[in-house]
Amino acid sequence: MDEQILLDGNFPLFAKPKSKTRSKPEPQPEPEPESKNAKTAQLEKFTNPDPNSTTTDSTVTFAGLGLAEWAVQTCKELGMRRPTPVQTHCIPKILEGKDVLGLAQTGSGKTAAFALPILHRLAEDPYGVLALVITPTRELAYQLAEQFKALGSGLHLRCEVVVGGMDLLTQAKSLMNRPHVVIATPGRIKVLLEEDPDIPPVFSRTKFLVLDEADRVLDVGFEEELRVVFQCLPKNRQTLLFSATMTSDLQTLLELSANKAYFYEAYEGFKTVETLKQQYIFIPKNVKDVYLMHVLSKMEDMGIRSAIIFVSTCRSCHLLSLLLEELDQEAVALHSFKSQSQRLSALHRFKSGQATILLATDVASRGLDIPTVDLVLNYDIPRYPRDYVHRVGRTARAGRGGLAVSFVTQNDVDLIHEIEAVVGKQLEEFECKEQEVLSDITRVYKARRVATMKLMDDGFEEKAKERKKQKLKMLAEKGSLKKRSEKRKKSGE
Repeated sequence: MDEQILLDGNFPLFAKPKSKTRSKPEPQPEPEPESKNAKTAQLEKFTNPDPNSTTTDSTVTFAGLGLAEWAVQTCKELGMRRPTPVQTHCIPKILEGKDVLGLAQTGSGKTAAFALPILHRLAEDPYGVLALVITPTRELAYQLAEQFKALGSGLHLRCEVVVGGMDLLTQAKSLMNRPHVVIATPGRIKVLLEEDPDIPPVFSRTKFLVLDEADRVLDVGFEEELRVVFQCLPKNRQTLLFSATMTSDLQTLLELSANKAYFYEAYEGFKTVETLKQQYIFIPKNVKDVYLMHVLSKMEDMGIRSAIIFVSTCRSCHLLSLLLEELDQEAVALHSFKSQSQRLSALHRFKSGQATILLATDVASRGLDIPTVDLVLNYDIPRYPRDYVHRVGRTARAGRGGLAVSFVTQNDVDLIHEIEAVVGKQLEEFECKEQEVLSDITRVYKARRVATMKLMDDGFEEKAKERKKQKLKMLAEKGSLKKRSEKRKKSGE
């Protein structure tokens, strides 16, 4: 269904700076629908009537979307036979020069929906930084770079990743070489733009600003970083925002566009795909690890190639990695306490199949596309339904099947009911025999004690306290603590 909505293009992060400040608000003018059109952006909206659709009309082709022949051929070589719905609707609008907000479930092909038209434009004028892509995590930045390079393999594409944890001077030199596409996390690109006067001119001809996982990028904690980015970009750029979930921030962003804008919505609310089987195990908290080992021991019998285990804190993630190591399980851990090289190494080992288990905080819940992930295990239940949707979206991607199992303790019952209400689906019980599970309790408890001692020997607790202190100080300086708390309560995230 298509509809036209009149919008006031005055969103604070995207508004053009005003030359004069008004001391008092102007009186409300009389309604003049026709004359207002000159100052008010129009939003074209399309809502997909079939939210679970991952395929589109068989008559639609990449060539039919207006892409160049080389791009069509590249898609064919990469096994992309037909465009997905989000690609079908968004690619032509981006090629028309519109700002686009694309809302579609995980695994629906959102990256290609913005990368292909950007590369199409790059082939026409391959000079300077054409696109700046902002994404919330380092892992996503590297994954996006891989996808851009694959889709732009015929263009001799120069793509640069700019994230924290890497050498600033090296990154600055790379940007001075003016790569075609820059993929960055908000904090690091802000530092480079502010501290090196030679960097802002690099983006003087940038035509595209992309916010990937836009709901997370637009979290209040990144507001300051985004303001710096927007000030350095041309006003006549196209702004492209893609997300798997809708938030109040993105609703506000429907007012962003000085251009005509297009909003594609593949579904309303927080949804999980039909090919995902969602189950729970109701257990006492003190035997979580025993049940974890039981489920992992059944992976081969269940035909599960690899699994991601989500936990709530870096401490839990590190402790579980020590526990599984003690129990001779091939597992790697991914959390923000690790250095960037350690994080990339862990992800590489998991993607290449050297380790079949990835332990992770929510740093890995966004966008990561690893086809062999057949199981997502929620060791800790997330506080907000949105995080649950993103976690379980790491499996059952692009029409494939998958399993999500959640460990539910007495304290988690309300959280699970809230998740079920939001996703519109009741979790089924995961069948397991208690006697069989608890037969391994002594070995697991012993390994847990050893892992806890190793955690203390590592000095992890002291590092965690210092890190938390620094983070709270930074948020307080930015005035984000109170805002973030109020915002999350209001949005029910």
